Amino acid sequence: MPQSLMPELQTWYQQGHFRTCRSHQIFYGMQGAGPNLVLIHGFPTSAWDWHKVIPALAEEHRVIYLDLPGFGLSDKPREDYPIIEQADRVIDLLQHLGVFDAHILAHDYGATVAQELLARREEDTSPIRWHSCTILNAGLFPEAHRPLRIQTLLASPLGPFIAPMIGKDTFQRSMASIWGEAPVAIEELEAMWQLLQWDDGKSTIPYLIKYMEQRVTNRERWVGALMQTEVPLLLIDGLADPISGQSLVDRFTELCPQGKIVALEGVGHYPQLEAPEAVIDAWRAFEAELPALIPGEPVP
Repeated sequence: MPQSLMPELQTWYQQGHFRTCRSHQIFYGMQGAGPNLVLIHGFPTSAWDWHKVIPALAEEHRVIYLDLPGFGLSDKPREDYPIIEQADRVIDLLQHLGVFDAHILAHDYGATVAQELLARREEDTSPIRWHSCTILNAGLFPEAHRPLRIQTLLASPLGPFIAPMIGKDTFQRSMASIWGEAPVAIEELEAMWQLLQWDDGKSTIPYLIKYMEQRVTNRERWVGALMQTEVPLLLIDGLADPISGQSLVDRFTELCPQGKIVALEGVGHYPQLEAPEAVIDAWRAFEAELPALIPGEPVP
């Protein structure tokens, strides 16, 4: 039992499982029964970001969540983390669990992984049938992404020198700066910090943050997947987010007119933590409008 973790995270740890996927040990968990719903977290945090919405979602779904390699309780080797390989690991885990059809709920970095998963569906190379894709605040479009100054520095050649010097206060101030109007719960920031610190996670940040460059390099593939997909899309966006707020909504409206949008006033970068009830309500309303699907049948 990892005694260094706060009690809530110790319980989280005990409820989860570990599996080696493509040479990396990953932490994952499952709750509930019903249609499969895969949760993919953002940067620089972990699947713990979903803890406020999992109980309600698990009332009607088999909820599957994981810490991608480099994050949370999963392995954190000091190496590059191509989004394509992160998508491989999501698929590997789902196949191990016997999952071949699912909905996606993704946030931030996880939404980029979701874009790669959708791109594979468009190529007809995906072993998973995706019934829908819901995205929370994310840099889907490089031209609409507004990174924080610290993100820009960490992505620069100075990143390996800056990352080890990031302290708890600096980290928590940075996270609080992208929150909306709701007060930031110190317990949430503490949990984020502990999971970042796990296995010297700060050292992986300069490797992980290369996802911003990957978004530019792979823009045609990943943005094209959103524009072309027939998988139903929903964007839930906190408009008070300085990174991917109104600018994301505007670009999504322009490039993905087939998608639905739920804009949350006064909510920042983490809707699932700041306004969990609104996220749950938006997802349920969206799912209720989806075509009735028999598990295992392809999406039209």
